[in-house]
Amino acid sequence: MASISLCMIVKNEEYVLERCLESVRSLADEIIIVDTGSTDRTREIAKKYTDRIYEIPWKDDFAWARNFSFSKAKMDFCMWLDADDVIDEENRKKFKKVKESLSWKTDVVMMKYAAAFNESGEPVFSYYRERLLKNDGSFQWEGRVHEAIVPHGEILYTDVEIFHKKEKDGEAGRNLRIYEKMISEGRKLVPRELFYYGRELYYNGRKEEAAEVLQEFLQGPGGWLENKIEACKTLSDCYRESGNDEEALAILFRSFSMDVPRAEICCQIGLWFQEKERWKEAAFWYKTALQAEKKEENGGFIQKECYGFLPAVNLCLCYDKLGDISAAYKFHKMAVKIRPNAKEVEWNEAYFQKLQEEVEGNESSCLSGQRGYRPGREEHAKDH
Repeated sequence: MASISLCMIVKNEEYVLERCLESVRSLADEIIIVDTGSTDRTREIAKKYTDRIYEIPWKDDFAWARNFSFSKAKMDFCMWLDADDVIDEENRKKFKKVKESLSWKTDVVMMKYAAAFNESGEPVFSYYRERLLKNDGSFQWEGRVHEAIVPHGEILYTDVEIFHKKEKDGEAGRNLRIYEKMISEGRKLVPRELFYYGRELYYNGRKEEAAEVLQEFLQGPGGWLENKIEACKTLSDCYRESGNDEEALAILFRSFSMDVPRAEICCQIGLWFQEKERWKEAAFWYKTALQAEKKEENGGFIQKECYGFLPAVNLCLCYDKLGDISAAYKFHKMAVKIRPNAKEVEWNEAYFQKLQEEVEGNESSCLSGQRGYRPGREEHAKDH
């Protein structure tokens, strides 16, 4: 059975570190904690689980810190986690099976990373990350911010899912500050850095600058396909929030020239038409979203509700507005099956019950959410 070194970088994580380490202690053969300047009880908590604790200065460089942590590993594979990550019992069982069957021929093990959850605690936003990497010196983290390792060799995709459960916001503006420091130092951002820099500008309310950077990323050479498609979504939000509706729609359609339509894009187009009360066109795009293939192994950000719940609940509204109550109810029942406890489902259930009770001439109530439902912008999406 393969052995695993858990390698973590931490700073002031007393509120989540024990939760993380308790959830993973049975899976790791050694635990390495690299502290980058904690002033709370982080190191005290870490000592309950390991004596492999290292203190290093923070250099505004996540890749450097993670590479330092990997350099201390002695086991067959290196594993990374953030302090606010958790592995539940079901996924610990899956993880153990992977570990027991893991071959030295495998170079990288990919696991799902869930970063947002619905009212029942079920993941609604996830993507694959390189989680276990062969400890042969060939893997290096890259990127001062939004650090990553480029997988190579034999790659194993698994259904193990790790939950990123933040308890508080990180340092405000930190990632944007690091990017702007890099630029001030004369660093030319590579395509991946341009993509994330544009997103950081957007998340910090600098929409016009974000649009310029994302346009540069899309027009330039290189860049990962999934980042290109995601850039279209973010750029569309920049345009929409700045009042440039036509450009907001056009950039979404541009993504179709890159690959087959993603459900996330189709839902965003559906919302564009829905906000203009063009219910027929909106319904077309929501139905297209329902037919889209969920390509999780592509590695892009997956908003799971765009492949089921979100189109269903909005199709309910669209068909109600079109006067087709039968079709509206059909999609309501679809939404009920997917997320029975969602507040939108409860509102719409009450609406349909009232319709049944109304006598001719009574004024009917409206379906909830006439402006349309859309998936939230997950905090973790800002970090990776």
